[in-house]
Amino acid sequence: MAVARVTEVIASSPEGFREAVEEGVERAARTLRGITGLEVVNKRVKVERGLITEYRVEMKIKFLLD
Repeated sequence: MAVARVTEVIASSPEGFREAVEEGVERAARTLRGITGLEVVNKRVKVERGLITEYRVEMKIKFLLD
């Protein structure tokens, strides 16, 4: 039997949503073992002077407990 846990992560990138997700997963993988998936629960952008300057994602990262 496996038991999983979920942790929430917010990540950002100036390039796009995909890059923000990849950055969040890479950073989470440094401290979490057994990541099995994630769910993007929210997407936002930061706008300055009418231009998008940052893409932000809120994610729920799922991982198995040892």
